[in-house]
Amino acid sequence: MSPHVDPDGGWAVCLDPKYSLTHKMQQKHCRVYSFGLGPNTRNVEQYLATSGCKVHIFDPSLKELHQQRSEMWLHRLSVDWRDPHPAVIAQRQNTKKLATILNDFGHRQVDVLKADMESAEWKILENLILEGVLDFVGQLLLEIHLHWAGFEVAGDDPSVVRFWFSLLKELEHANFRLFHVHSDRALPQIFLHKNILNASSAYTLAWVNTRWTGG
Repeated sequence: MSPHVDPDGGWAVCLDPKYSLTHKMQQKHCRVYSFGLGPNTRNVEQYLATSGCKVHIFDPSLKELHQQRSEMWLHRLSVDWRDPHPAVIAQRQNTKKLATILNDFGHRQVDVLKADMESAEWKILENLILEGVLDFVGQLLLEIHLHWAGFEVAGDDPSVVRFWFSLLKELEHANFRLFHVHSDRALPQIFLHKNILNASSAYTLAWVNTRWTGG
């Protein structure tokens, strides 16, 4: 595959012509969702925005509900593995499941979904699998964290690893093919609270949906 990798070497999108992204970029008919918590580079988003994609950045720390900055739309919202309870105060309404966000925005599909959720990614990925939302995603760019089990993931170490592995296998079953892996060697070499040589506490992974047409 022919990926476009950002200058930091972490994030990448697949530009293989056998998939639809390059064609949709030329037709200016592609959609990108980017979710992030904490400091996060937006090199890939900027590249896609200037290449013909409509890019939506979701950042719950924004002061305004919606704003347009350069070629990108910014929203005071983030993705979660559950919707907030209706009784929760308004400030908590800025996190929703991806299926709910798609419905609220009137979007049927996302060509590129990028997420760095600081250890919430495992439960979010589980939700995407259980609700069949991956069928509406063309490429999934995800930073995974391995230094601890993650939010609301319980059990001993073998149980946690089996849970992680089962989610990654479900991606394969959903016709997602891994095309890019990046580990940040500057991060602590920790795996489930243990120091492990030549490991990293976080990896950036990128998959392409091999059956994606994005019509």
